[in-house]
Amino acid sequence: MSEADTTATENPDSNLIEGEAVRELAEIPAVEVISRAAVMLMSSAAEKLGLGEADPSTSPHLDLDEARRVITALAGLVTASVEYLGPHAGPIRDGLQSLQRAFREASAHPDAPGSGPGEKYTGPVY
Repeated sequence: MSEADTTATENPDSNLIEGEAVRELAEIPAVEVISRAAVMLMSSAAEKLGLGEADPSTSPHLDLDEARRVITALAGLVTASVEYLGPHAGPIRDGLQSLQRAFREASAHPDAPGSGPGEKYTGPVY
């Protein structure tokens, strides 16, 4: 018996749950899917910048290389989808800029304006 067969036998509803999740996702408006993705990327970047700690520089999660990647992905998503975000666009852009500034502050050797994470998509953030 394969692992998949064992899982299906142990939880016969597992396929039903997965099928329901796919149907539910299809019913969610695109703007909500994009917004949820943006919030997830923002949360990840904030953690990787150590912003969940009183002193970010001592955070065990501080990882500027990872933060750069996530912020750049967020900037690409926001830039590509801004026309669809409607009233969500402003707060998401503000969050992105805050993360870009936090990255600059956390860097021992900050990037030149326009070279920071995601700035090729958003323009320079000071």
